Amino acid sequence: MFIDIHAHAYKWLGPPHKGKQWFSTPEQLLERYQQLGIDRAVLLPIVNPEVYLPQSNEEILDMVERYPETFIPFCNIDPRALTNSSDAPLGDLLRYYRDRGCKGIGEVMPNLPFLHPFVQNLFKHVSETGFPLIFDISDQLGGDYGLYDDPGLPQLEKCLQKFPNLIILGHGPAFWAEIGQLETPADRTGYPAYPLKEEGVVPKLFRRYPNLWGDLSANSGFNALARDKNYAISFLNEFQDRLLFGTDICAPDQPVPLVEFLTQLRDTNKISKFTFNKIAGENARKLLNLE
Repeated sequence: MFIDIHAHAYKWLGPPHKGKQWFSTPEQLLERYQQLGIDRAVLLPIVNPEVYLPQSNEEILDMVERYPETFIPFCNIDPRALTNSSDAPLGDLLRYYRDRGCKGIGEVMPNLPFLHPFVQNLFKHVSETGFPLIFDISDQLGGDYGLYDDPGLPQLEKCLQKFPNLIILGHGPAFWAEIGQLETPADRTGYPAYPLKEEGVVPKLFRRYPNLWGDLSANSGFNALARDKNYAISFLNEFQDRLLFGTDICAPDQPVPLVEFLTQLRDTNKISKFTFNKIAGENARKLLNLE
């Protein structure tokens, strides 16, 4: 059974992005799931204005109420909320949404450094609330969305050290590109096609910090595996307890090659059925305390 750890939907679609529908309605998402064999999904609200027209946590809760057998709610809080300060009482909001059934926070993607005081305040409150956190990441400040980090992910590492009880799910091109050693820093912006010559910082962080988990969604997660199939098999087996299947479907017709990739590895005995089941859904079930 596939559980999608990373999904987006808008109940009411706003204006098109570059002339196209950018996000799916919940009904369109359900139709894709039927095609792909996905049973459940985490809906991640988009609240940061760098990305798109922000949506409310209440919109997510409404969609979950309409389709409770499929959708699982996460909440999201912009770190600039309430007082636009480093001591904003964000825990009050997080506890409120936890009490309303939310299982985590994400996708956190304001274009601020990981170590910005506002972001650190958010992480502190999330850790105290007990939520797992899904972020997106950027290699630049300005003109983009996502938390900023430098090559080698030193700011993320400091967060992993500072908040050992906070489960952080790595996601995004600038994260997954560093599954292997970068040939140049510019490789962080895209999807390196070359096979791994040497391990990058991502597997090293996984070994050092048990609170780092992996969100395999989107082209970034798929590319991290598909660029070097032999290494992917090793990586999936070594970290099978902390890797989660996801799609990051935005547009209704967006391809999801990760389904076939993982299924083929299972069917050719490159990963065991036990390992496949954990990555496909059991890890998400355990992380989110799903029935």
